[in-house]
Amino acid sequence: MAKLWGGRFQKSTDKKVDDFNSSIRFDKRMYKQDIKGSIAHARMLGRQGIIPQEDADKIIAELKNILSDIDAGKIEFEIDAEDIHMNIEKILTDRIGDAGKRLHTGRSRNDQVALDIRMYLMDETKIVEEMLVHALNVFVDLAAEHTETIMPGYTHLQKAQPITFAHHLMAYFEMFKRDLSRLKDCRRRMNVMPLGSGALAGTTYPLDRESVAAELGFDGVTMNSLDGVSDRDFVIELASCLSIIMMHMSRFSEELILWSSHEFSFVEMDDAFSTGSSIMPQKKNPDVAELIRGKTGRVYGHLMGLLTTMKGIPLAYNKDMQEDKEPIFDALDTVKLCLPVFCDMISTMTVKKDNMLRGAKGGFTNATDAADYLVKKGLPFREAHAVIGRMVFYAIEHNKSLDELTMDEFKKFSDIIESDIYDAISMETCVNDRKITGGPAKETVEKAIKNAREFLENR
Repeated sequence: MAKLWGGRFQKSTDKKVDDFNSSIRFDKRMYKQDIKGSIAHARMLGRQGIIPQEDADKIIAELKNILSDIDAGKIEFEIDAEDIHMNIEKILTDRIGDAGKRLHTGRSRNDQVALDIRMYLMDETKIVEEMLVHALNVFVDLAAEHTETIMPGYTHLQKAQPITFAHHLMAYFEMFKRDLSRLKDCRRRMNVMPLGSGALAGTTYPLDRESVAAELGFDGVTMNSLDGVSDRDFVIELASCLSIIMMHMSRFSEELILWSSHEFSFVEMDDAFSTGSSIMPQKKNPDVAELIRGKTGRVYGHLMGLLTTMKGIPLAYNKDMQEDKEPIFDALDTVKLCLPVFCDMISTMTVKKDNMLRGAKGGFTNATDAADYLVKKGLPFREAHAVIGRMVFYAIEHNKSLDELTMDEFKKFSDIIESDIYDAISMETCVNDRKITGGPAKETVEKAIKNAREFLENR
């Protein structure tokens, strides 16, 4: 097949090079954006008198037919035509002849692909944003059910202080809320139209770039033609956003893997989101959580691959940049695959409240509150810290928790301790006295949940 760019060449491209050079196997997913961009370009060319209006009308009408045919599965793309842009142009020219050859007036594949990838990623980012909103609703709804479910909070994976499961869930709400904000910011920077940059130096044709940008829904046009065709910051930024989303899913998945173990037994995965063992009949494995944790590394790899691809490329376009699509496409596909199953896994799991409370009561999670009790009685905090440290050591030696110590035992460590210490170091008091903004007290978490619901309604 004759190449659309083959006029300067006297020899056909090697078949292996055709296969190596072709990107149609993965960039064909951008056909809608390519056709939409071409329709806007053709309409502008006719309006500006750059091509005859009759030809512009033919091009637009046939591009719409091609779109319908692709949607209906009636078109097979050709590897020899290299990419989605040249495939569609070839189909167009085969159907309407010389009029189709005028479509590429005033543009290059360089600015065409830069346009298509921006449009495609903006469309995909909107889908991920809606998935994140669903995830946020899942966390809020589950948190609302567990404002009184006490569990141990951890640092260094050691029991630290008692919190509620709702408080823990709302921490992830904040993380995914920031993810949503990052995606919106990323899309805002992405929403600038590069078409009109040409190969690298613009064009002598009187293009109306602004009208094309407005028709395609862009906020504006790129201000430098070199940057317009060689910028892939937006791809890398999106890959970073997707990596952070995966990191947040992976962290919670790791917790669920731990919590569903016999040693923790805080939650149990629903049968529909678990698998068994081919040899051990008792096993119920958290494979969904493990796969999300594993796929996170895959998305990280795409981010690093994109950074590495772009780090040494001089201006402007280089063929290396064809390697931007497969990584970002797969990163998007991975996030879109993980988020729905992640949400369903969470919403269907069983929370073992009694085990969580039992876990909070062990490990001296009320030790800080015992120290605060002494401080409120007048003891400097550092002295109180030392007193409770000795008290914990004593309790460990005698296999007791702090609230199991007798008053005589308490008095061995400080004369200012009275019977009100038992209420001060109860799990409920430890949690619900922390009413400071952002704290785990029931009333504070309920206010956070209310604010979260308002955010989701008004976003």
